[in-house]
Amino acid sequence: MKKFVAIAALVLGVASFSAPSRAETGSVAVVFTKGGFIVGVGGGEGVLHLRGKNYPFTVSGMSVGFTIGASTTKLVGRALNLRGPASIEGSYVVGGAGGAVAAGAGAVQLQNANGVILQLSGPKVGAEVSAAVGGVTIRLK
Repeated sequence: MKKFVAIAALVLGVASFSAPSRAETGSVAVVFTKGGFIVGVGGGEGVLHLRGKNYPFTVSGMSVGFTIGASTTKLVGRALNLRGPASIEGSYVVGGAGGAVAAGAGAVQLQNANGVILQLSGPKVGAEVSAAVGGVTIRLK
């Protein structure tokens, strides 16, 4: 009987170490407008939907490199690894090249220092060509 209790205690102890993460997944919708020549600046608003509630936020960003034109992007997707709504806040680094003329499609995956990953996609409207490195900052309202 003592062996059974010891084995049961060991199994329960190991199970508690391998418990699933408490990270959550929420849905996100963002509208971001960007424009510029060489230095691009942009901003927008979004909403995080988590646990049946909406958490509005602002988005601001800047890119440095080759940027010409203006575009508006409406993105929807998921926010992964959330540990509450406040964990979406922070700076997300973006690097790469892209472009949109008239109505194209864009997709992006971003990560902040809190480990939150945003997987977003949606149409771009406008005319913009860029090969720039930039960042995006999200703040809850």
